Amino acid sequence: MKVSALPIGALLVGYPVWWALGFGGLSVVVAAVPMAVVLWRRRPIRAPKGFGLWALLLAGYLISATTLAESPPGTYGEFGSGRVTGYVMRLALYCALLIMVLYLGNLRPEELSQRALVRMLGALFIVTVAGGLLGVLAPGFSYTSPVERLLPQAISDHPFVQNLIHPTAAQVQRVLGHATPRPEAPFEWANAWGGNISVLLVWFVVGWWVYGSARRRIACVALLAVAAVPIVYSLDRGLWIGLGVSVVYLAVRGRRFLALVAAGAAAAGLLALSPLGAIVGERLDKPHSNDIRAFTVATTVRAATSSPLIGYGNTRNAYGNHRTITTGRTNWCPECGHPPLGSDGQLWLLLISQGFLGAALYVGFFAGAVRRYWSDRSPIGQAGVLVMLLVLLYMVVYDGLVSALSLYLISFALLWRNALWQST
Repeated sequence: MKVSALPIGALLVGYPVWWALGFGGLSVVVAAVPMAVVLWRRRPIRAPKGFGLWALLLAGYLISATTLAESPPGTYGEFGSGRVTGYVMRLALYCALLIMVLYLGNLRPEELSQRALVRMLGALFIVTVAGGLLGVLAPGFSYTSPVERLLPQAISDHPFVQNLIHPTAAQVQRVLGHATPRPEAPFEWANAWGGNISVLLVWFVVGWWVYGSARRRIACVALLAVAAVPIVYSLDRGLWIGLGVSVVYLAVRGRRFLALVAAGAAAAGLLALSPLGAIVGERLDKPHSNDIRAFTVATTVRAATSSPLIGYGNTRNAYGNHRTITTGRTNWCPECGHPPLGSDGQLWLLLISQGFLGAALYVGFFAGAVRRYWSDRSPIGQAGVLVMLLVLLYMVVYDGLVSALSLYLISFALLWRNALWQST
């Protein structure tokens, strides 16, 4: 790996350090600075087909700043520093991701090979499994990070910022009717851990099974077995569905993965008979979040119709919730919180922040990638298309920002690079 590839190596392999310092998902913003320097020195810059949609998405987000002070129907909240802080952080992330994709696509194979990039993602998968086990075994683990100590309290106390800069091992929630830890380390929240591990698992399998030696394949199966523990304890139905979709996809398209798919099916059968299977069954019997999601999604769509082209720049608070019209928690109604609109998936976040046009650009970008690279039958091509399909699935249940979009666009860059240098 050449010096020019160090920024992406520092981002992926060094991610546990970023998380420990309090940067976490924001590390891509820091890494984008040296990436931009590398790009500047090798002009003219090459761009992938379809990337204009992402540029338009970014341009639309800039325009949406003009509506930050407005409140759509069914919402409330004063225009202040918190709303502006959230907007600026999301804008910085969108810009950093644009730089990262262009940077990866303009690195030559001798600077960073496809397999090296896949192995970096595989290393992050191992870190994610370790973080998941930490969340299961020590769910109370958390501390004040150096970044959190340095930031003004007005910024660090903002809920969106706090999730990014305060390292925690798990979110303890009452999903099953009692306090249950859901792993989130080294990411910003439990659902981010769920979506990210499924994407990283795809690349881990490519690096350790398809391109691995016999010894690595044995280690691959062992690590996947260990990963099953935090995956079950995540209580994340979206993750479980995503894994099911991945198995079906690989069984249909991926000849190189058939042995692993068969092993996975056998492991799933054993899992169902184990104590972990009881946890899965209990979670499926208690879909406590369905009503909450239905309320926020319906309210988000109604709000978005009042500004369908540019949205409102950021999330908003809804009046009441799925149980009551009461706004905010009270002593007599501790469950009367007002969920932020757009908090139940990237699609809904785009609707409230950038309107229907922004959502269409996002869907068009990733759907276009599926269409464009579907014919790539290489392991990286098949795995990359699978991730693009997972992006389209997860957009209705997971927020893409912060860490997830980094993984999505690195996967997109792998597809683009593969089309450029199929022989690497």
